[in-house]
Amino acid sequence: MKREFLKSLNLDDKVIEQIMSKNGADIENVKKSFGDVDSIKQENESYKAQLAERDKDIKSLSKQVKDNDDLSSQLSDLQDKYKTDTTNLNNQLSQTKLNSALNETLTTAKVRNPKAIKGLLNMDDIKLNDKGELVGVNDQLESLKESDGYLFDEGQHQDYSPAGGNGSNDKNDVQTLTNIFKGE
Repeated sequence: MKREFLKSLNLDDKVIEQIMSKNGADIENVKKSFGDVDSIKQENESYKAQLAERDKDIKSLSKQVKDNDDLSSQLSDLQDKYKTDTTNLNNQLSQTKLNSALNETLTTAKVRNPKAIKGLLNMDDIKLNDKGELVGVNDQLESLKESDGYLFDEGQHQDYSPAGGNGSNDKNDVQTLTNIFKGE
């Protein structure tokens, strides 16, 4: 959000400062939630490099194989290993995508402590659909908001002025009775 945009709305400088402060805090919270994005990118690059090396090894061996039974068995073993590794890497990548989408959803829901909320969620019900969207998390978050609302940042409530803030209008019945007995 830019200050120029807020100034174009003819807002007071104090209001603009408050908005920018709150916006900055929200941006920092999002950065904290996605602090592990660099490690996810590094993992992804590592997986891609491993897959590329396996493809290279298989192509190299398949050229050398021709009629040799020993090399054929090595090729077969490598192909099996390649399939297993590919399946494992795809599962890890899917889990990483699920975790990233869940972190984004929790940040959007203004969760105070994402790790605590994850412990309360039934992860078996949370899946990514074909479009990469989370399914099964919104209902759980709504029920947690109802049962444990303190886990969510609802912001500051503006027009809050508790009764009795300017002194009490209540009579002091004990003092009145004391004065009656004293004869005052």
